[in-house]
Amino acid sequence: MTRPAFTAQLAAAEARAQSLLCVGLDPEPARFPGAWRGDPRRIFDFCAGIVDATRDLVLAFKPQIAHFAAHRAEEQLERLIAHIREVAPDVPVILDAKRGDVGSTAENYAREAFERYDADALTLSPFMGTDSLEPYMRYAGRGLIVLCRTSNPGGSDLQAQRLMTDTPEGEFVYERIARLAAGEWNRGGQVGLVVGATYPRELARVRELAPTLPLLIPGIGAQGGDAEATVRAGWRPGAPVIVSSSRAILYAGGDAPEAAAHAEAARAAAMATRRLLQSARRS
Repeated sequence: MTRPAFTAQLAAAEARAQSLLCVGLDPEPARFPGAWRGDPRRIFDFCAGIVDATRDLVLAFKPQIAHFAAHRAEEQLERLIAHIREVAPDVPVILDAKRGDVGSTAENYAREAFERYDADALTLSPFMGTDSLEPYMRYAGRGLIVLCRTSNPGGSDLQAQRLMTDTPEGEFVYERIARLAAGEWNRGGQVGLVVGATYPRELARVRELAPTLPLLIPGIGAQGGDAEATVRAGWRPGAPVIVSSSRAILYAGGDAPEAAAHAEAARAAAMATRRLLQSARRS
């Protein structure tokens, strides 16, 4: 059965769960509970417990591929996405891989994301330009979420540099990316942008330039982004934001020895974050 387009899934999930929260699935076996600690064979079990505990609270799940591949756990990632399809079939899955290449390499990255893992959306680097995005555009309805103004401090090395244009001051690189994403890159209505919660002023500028695109917003929680400022800057009716929190939810259980306690703590943290985001949306 063909699933709805990613943007339609987001709108339905936001309305159903009354949530802007995306839980990032970044497994670190060294932080697993009790007897699972340090055991990468338990990646599926740990992440599936988080999914089961939070599935009614979220707009999306976002597994980070490196956290699986580094432990030779790609098969567990496949199982995890299949598990999400089973227990939360209406929650979209964003594969966080930040791919960026051209030609047959990009074609195979697209196959990996959308055929092997069956992701609903994929994060991409736009550095190599339009032809690096085209192989992904062939998968109609799948989301292509392009890096724009990222949450890390080093993003300013390039993203906050000015381009030489015909305007007196030029435009920032992240502004050019936002314009392209809202224009010629979005020919199939598939494109979104990654903008960090740690830069609310730039987030507001991106929303101005891309008034309807989905914005994936990492950086709240462990990275210190302000949830209320994030929602005020980015959310508009019909213009979704996907506010991602990973470590602050996954490891809310701290040193609790039982997996059930970790799942319970993750649910409590997700509920608190969801409530905070919803309050900001209403303010």
